[in-house]
Amino acid sequence: MTLLITVIAAVVSTVVWYRNAPEDNMKISALCYMYWGASLMWLVDAIYEYSELGADYFAPAVKDMINDAFLGLSAVAFGLVIWVIILLIKDPKGVIRAKLAGKANT
Repeated sequence: MTLLITVIAAVVSTVVWYRNAPEDNMKISALCYMYWGASLMWLVDAIYEYSELGADYFAPAVKDMINDAFLGLSAVAFGLVIWVIILLIKDPKGVIRAKLAGKANT
């Protein structure tokens, strides 16, 4: 489930990034890199786990699927949090600088 959820997030963020290319004002490329990196990490994990379990890998318990789904959604949410922090630091539209400059003048 973690692999599936992060691959879906990676594909969606890549499509959004590609539609807005070559402009990357909102730093969606960072989101793509994070999600594709997580997908690659869980692909390696799935290959390793399959090598240990064999065919049993494809019949997980419901509890394991729920835990994996929660972990996948948590990874996607954490990626979004990191992306928001990147946006706040880079401030591509200058909103934060304008607010700080406005408060400094008053």
